[in-house]
Amino acid sequence: MDQTKASGVTATEEKDNEASPSNSGGEAAGSALDLEELRQRLEAKELEAKENYDRFLRQTAELENYKKRMAREKAEAIRYANESLVKDLLPLLDNLERAFDYAKGGGNEKPLLEGIEMVLKNFLEVLGKHGVTQISTVGEMFNPEKHEALTQVESKAHEPNTVIEEHHKGYYLLERLLRPAQVSVAKLPQTQEEKKQDGEVEKGQRDD
Repeated sequence: MDQTKASGVTATEEKDNEASPSNSGGEAAGSALDLEELRQRLEAKELEAKENYDRFLRQTAELENYKKRMAREKAEAIRYANESLVKDLLPLLDNLERAFDYAKGGGNEKPLLEGIEMVLKNFLEVLGKHGVTQISTVGEMFNPEKHEALTQVESKAHEPNTVIEEHHKGYYLLERLLRPAQVSVAKLPQTQEEKKQDGEVEKGQRDD
């Protein structure tokens, strides 16, 4: 019997067995290269994640600083919101002080009244510059959105609900009501018969 056959190994098998160590070495080298590539990719991703986190922390800190700065600026704006108005009113205060000094010195009445009238006119001009306007009253129909009726006055010369007297002026700031005008409003006069009936009712109530 052939020796090769007796050993149970063919020539082809021997050849394959001789080549197998080489193949195993190649596979091991390939696996090592894959692991190294994966390791490098992982390190790159870790570095990218760290950079992104650092960027996030910086942006968060910048946002907090921005919020604090905006809060400070808002507080300052509210605190000094009337600065422009006050600056415009200071010259009027100067004129009032001069008028007061003039009155104390025994100045005659006419120049004093003219000075006060000028100050009042300038004052209204300053208010108008800042959006403040007076509410018109006398001769208009009563409007509860801008008028406050203090009294009703019987009048034959005026239509009912007509404003016939102004007690305190009202003002708007732009389109917002600052203060309603306090007024007296006309109403129809009672007839003698109505007055008599009202008197009898009041008398009956007192008797009770």
